[in-house]
Amino acid sequence: MGKKRKQQQRVDSSATAGLPKQESMTLADQLGGDVLAKLKAAKQDLTAKEQAAEEERQAKLAFERKQREKNKSFEELLNEYGDKGSKF
Repeated sequence: MGKKRKQQQRVDSSATAGLPKQESMTLADQLGGDVLAKLKAAKQDLTAKEQAAEEERQAKLAFERKQREKNKSFEELLNEYGDKGSKF
């Protein structure tokens, strides 16, 4: 079995080595400069939108946390803080 695997690996590596230079070009080389620039701009827009959405989500969670804390009943506050309150 070990011999078979070695032979298969040699066949795979020799297949890629025989490609002409033009076929082994990268995708960035094949795309035009303007298309590549548009893709990069779209990527930046998408990351900016994702970041804004994440910031909005964090702000919403913080607001909801404050509202829950603000609207707690006396019983909930007593259970949460108990005798830990500061004494004057």
